[in-house]
Amino acid sequence: MVNYPLKIKNIANKANKSGDKTMIRLSYASTTTHDWTSEELLALLTKCQTNIAANNITGILLYAQETFFQVLECEETVVNKVYELIEKDKRHKDCTIIEVAKINERGFPYWSMGFEKIDTSNLHNIRGLNDFLAKDFTPSGFASHKNIVAPLLAHLRGRLIKQVSTSHEELPMTHDDPFLQLLNRTIRMGVKFMALLMVLVILFGIVDIVFILYEELSQPPVFQLTINELLETFGAFMAVLIAIEIFLNITLYIRSDVIPVKLVVATALMAISRKIIVLDYKDVDAQYVTASALVVVALGITYWRVQKHD
Repeated sequence: MVNYPLKIKNIANKANKSGDKTMIRLSYASTTTHDWTSEELLALLTKCQTNIAANNITGILLYAQETFFQVLECEETVVNKVYELIEKDKRHKDCTIIEVAKINERGFPYWSMGFEKIDTSNLHNIRGLNDFLAKDFTPSGFASHKNIVAPLLAHLRGRLIKQVSTSHEELPMTHDDPFLQLLNRTIRMGVKFMALLMVLVILFGIVDIVFILYEELSQPPVFQLTINELLETFGAFMAVLIAIEIFLNITLYIRSDVIPVKLVVATALMAISRKIIVLDYKDVDAQYVTASALVVVALGITYWRVQKHD
């Protein structure tokens, strides 16, 4: 038995040294020597994810009716060498290349070899597939119906996007443990009440800004502000903006489409910026100013890295 995942650890490094950067997507189908159990499939997936991910290979592996359909995405040299090892694996036969195409970007960037054990009856309504998956999900079937590869991959990419965009939820409404589900729902109610209170704080903050402006501008000399008065006004504005950011952070806990890292960092950055704006540098130690500057730099770099990743 050739255990191909264990033999591909250094392929990507060799490809990088050769300078080959042409990206391709290779899809193939093969017939297994026996009907794989869930435990065997899980063991295979674990090895694939560990070793293939280390070589920057992405793709997906489908299994149905004793047939594997796999997509590999990476530099051409890497994909070709990996496929050579896969072809020699004694756990399957009739290994048939279905499609090889040059690509500019990965179709499955978030799946470091994702896996699907599909129920073909659930895919009949996918446009372009019809009854293919129920009748011809074999290497020869794929080879003679290459036109179904595109709609199949489009369907799988759609599933990927949906999973990535909705998989994160801080306080899920449903849970396997009824007690945790009750706690999550209770906390959600508390979060909603906190959001309502924060709206009131924001409104009072706006009223405070109006009051400060009126008070400062109405005192002699009229319609003139000193530096200290300007800083006080700026501080009031920044306080309201920070309150708005906190409100957004609170509402993230009852949403499922946003991961709150970026907003949390932005809120922290605004808070420290407000602190620096209203500082009276005559009464502040140099060490405090230096520490505040380092915090701003660290948060700025963090926000930039998160933004770049998005």
